[in-house]
Amino acid sequence: MSDFSIYHNPRCSKSRQTLALLQEHGIEPEIVLYLEQVPSAEQLKELLNKLGMKPRELLRKGEAAYKERGLADDRFSDSELIAAMCEAPKLIERPIVVKGTKAVLGRPPENVLELLK
Repeated sequence: MSDFSIYHNPRCSKSRQTLALLQEHGIEPEIVLYLEQVPSAEQLKELLNKLGMKPRELLRKGEAAYKERGLADDRFSDSELIAAMCEAPKLIERPIVVKGTKAVLGRPPENVLELLK
């Protein structure tokens, strides 16, 4: 089993590039197809902690669900934003690569090199 995991969407070019970069470095991460295996609120909180990010920072603001739900409004609490990401996982920015207690967003893909040090 790998020390690495990637929250991956195979349809996303950045996600594919990040996976390829890991593989070029001899890493075969556990692949989490987060659109099918939707993370729970608790799992998202743990990911956010490892990323050192707030829920709003992990939202994909260009998604239709972001606009439809009015998530640009600051009245939403962190818990409400996390719940929205659980209900509509397309809202979760991708890819997220995790190693142990740290995680990075693969935008750009080279960000994952931090985890290789």
